[in-house]
Amino acid sequence: MKSNPEVCFTPFHLAECFHAVAQQVFQGRILPDQAEAAYADLNRDLRAAVWLETPMPETAFRVCADLAHRHGPKLGIRTLDSLHVACALELKAERFWTFDERQAKLAKAQGLKTT
Repeated sequence: MKSNPEVCFTPFHLAECFHAVAQQVFQGRILPDQAEAAYADLNRDLRAAVWLETPMPETAFRVCADLAHRHGPKLGIRTLDSLHVACALELKAERFWTFDERQAKLAKAQGLKTT
């Protein structure tokens, strides 16, 4: 599966993934053993370099605050929405993948292609 990973994966993404899986257990959508399998799959993919493990950009929080100041009143974005987009901008991403409508609107407002 490894072939020149082009998708950045920061520690923030790892935290978000683990929280998302835990939330599914909390809501009764999956069982704890299914969650453990998902965590194991994610860790296996990280070891296989499916994604490009990247540190959080040092300037991400400053850019996050700026995005909130400029776009928050119009788009209703939350801190984590703008932090995701800030990381993408600082990592010079060409495309922003999200299922979150607010994040997508902010990413588009900043000139990122969304999926």
